[in-house]
Amino acid sequence: MFKKSVLFLIIFVLAITLSVSAHFQLVLPTDETISKGEEEEIGLQLIFTHPMEASHTMKMDKPQKFAVINKGRETDLTSELVSFEYFGSQSWKTTYQTKAPGDYLFYLEPAPYYESGEDAYITQYTKVVVNKMGMPSDWDREIGQKAEIVPLARPYGLWTGNNFRAIVKKDGEAVPYAEVEVEYLNAGSFSGLNGAGIKVPADSFYTQVVKTDKNGVFSYSIPKSGWWGFAALLEGEKIEGKDHEIGAVMWVKAYDMN
Repeated sequence: MFKKSVLFLIIFVLAITLSVSAHFQLVLPTDETISKGEEEEIGLQLIFTHPMEASHTMKMDKPQKFAVINKGRETDLTSELVSFEYFGSQSWKTTYQTKAPGDYLFYLEPAPYYESGEDAYITQYTKVVVNKMGMPSDWDREIGQKAEIVPLARPYGLWTGNNFRAIVKKDGEAVPYAEVEVEYLNAGSFSGLNGAGIKVPADSFYTQVVKTDKNGVFSYSIPKSGWWGFAALLEGEKIEGKDHEIGAVMWVKAYDMN
């Protein structure tokens, strides 16, 4: 009886933990602003996780597509992906050699993930922009993903306190009053990141929530330096008769002004 009670308690605590922190598809570059004289090759990790804690990382099947756009020219990187294990779950990584100055818009279409706890599928279409030499070129480009965040404010060169604005689209159309989840990539939970980890005062602080306005636009004032993820949650077409949540995700990084 005691063993059953302990098992139930463990399952209950785990369920609470998973419910307070949101799923986020992560595309994490080793550098998002490349200046003159810096390393021109960057590494990229593709991880499906909970950014604020990373205690629950989901297995990623081979992505449907991973590509980069620079000055309107697309390069498919899907075949360059290599699997690796992160927090016990399959994830993906690659390297990319930047060349000309400008924006490098990386985007991901992952394979649908089956969430057994919800008996539903999740697909999060994800973007991140790496800039080289301060020359803008593609940061506001709409690439036509099923679900997409199109930035209205440049998604790099951000100071802490800057207001990030973007429009949420589904099938090319703006989505009014869509819910957008916001999470901080907690450096204390992710190897390779600089900075101390943070502790939240209550469960409601794990995931921030904003909504788009009638024009599909949302905004968020960034309160801390580091990586921030934005995920607009939308309804997709069913898969094998099961619900399918599609997400439009974008990552940005902010810096403190010294």
